[in-house]
Amino acid sequence: MKALGIILIIAGAAMFFVNGLDFTTKEKVIDAGPIQVSADKEKSIEWPAYAGGVVMMAGVVLLFVSKKKK
Repeated sequence: MKALGIILIIAGAAMFFVNGLDFTTKEKVIDAGPIQVSADKEKSIEWPAYAGGVVMMAGVVLLFVSKKKK
């Protein structure tokens, strides 16, 4: 549980400074027997800045809960 808390804190800090991810996928446009045509599609995932703070707080809560159980 302690490791998960640390991971959430690091991920939350990264989410706080980086507001989204951009990536490219290949999708088939035409698939007619031996002929295949594919295209690159750009996609992005965005989240609000406060989402990183929420994830960091969840990590801090997990760290405190794991220390109180011992």
